[in-house]
Amino acid sequence: MTSSLLPSSRPRPQLLAVSKLAPFFLAPLQEHYDVHERLHETDTAAFDKIAGSITAIVGGGESKVPDALLARLPALEIISIMGVGYDGVDVESALQRKIAVTHTPGVLNDEVADLAIGLMLSVARRIPQADQYVRAGRWAKEGAMPLARKVSGARLGIVGLGRIGQAIANRAAAFGMSIAYTARSQKSNLSYAYFPDTLHLAKAVDFLILITPGGSATQHLVNAEVLAALGSEGYLINVARGSVVDEAALVSALENGVIAGAGLDVFEAEPRPLAALLLMDNVVLTPHMASATIQTRQAMADLAVANLGAHYLGSPLLSAIPEML
Repeated sequence: MTSSLLPSSRPRPQLLAVSKLAPFFLAPLQEHYDVHERLHETDTAAFDKIAGSITAIVGGGESKVPDALLARLPALEIISIMGVGYDGVDVESALQRKIAVTHTPGVLNDEVADLAIGLMLSVARRIPQADQYVRAGRWAKEGAMPLARKVSGARLGIVGLGRIGQAIANRAAAFGMSIAYTARSQKSNLSYAYFPDTLHLAKAVDFLILITPGGSATQHLVNAEVLAALGSEGYLINVARGSVVDEAALVSALENGVIAGAGLDVFEAEPRPLAALLLMDNVVLTPHMASATIQTRQAMADLAVANLGAHYLGSPLLSAIPEML
């Protein structure tokens, strides 16, 4: 980072961090800004004293930036989210208040796509369970594990075919999978089979990968009806947002053989999945880690910092949210 992030004549902006920031994100911010880390939660009296001077908010994809917080920050100019998702931000309120909102798409496409494929392979081929089978000495005592599910050549459905969805499709093609999708609109430049909604897509595939945005529009998009359509030999993979799946309905479907299994990186009440999921042998769980590599998280942090710098320099934002475009 260089001093060109800010006009030399401007005082150091006051910045509110609304979530715990990784050191590689926090350090460059502290070089150029006065960073108040979660002050609105830890010391409300101190926060009230500086609230009128805060011009920027930063946070991760899980951050909550409700209208009530925006109302306390009359000088706020920009919200920079280190993450592709920003459903915790009250975007409508922010835009009404002329507050810019940015996120970090693009730089995490490969990592999220990799984990989606990894979860699909893991749950179908039972890789984590096989690891534990060997470690527990069961191979020697009981012999080979039961046979698993083939992935190559299977039918894949993708819910949401944006940048990450297309990266998933590219990887799945290398496995010889047939690919279908649903999205807000059909992609005329892609030859994959298109379905008008998630229910009809689920009926037609063996594996259903979710990579659609969170928020009210997709709340419980995958419900008991969709899970029933996926069927007893179908697998659900969620690398989107926990809110997209009715988790209670998913537990019931897994317990009763309505679907064969699930690979989940996200949950409705993170970091606490429903307890029943922790006991299931046909589920693979990861802790919201789809973009969690050193290289990608650094790229995300760099982009979030660069968006702030562009704003304060009066330059075009590098990755404004779609609602601003």
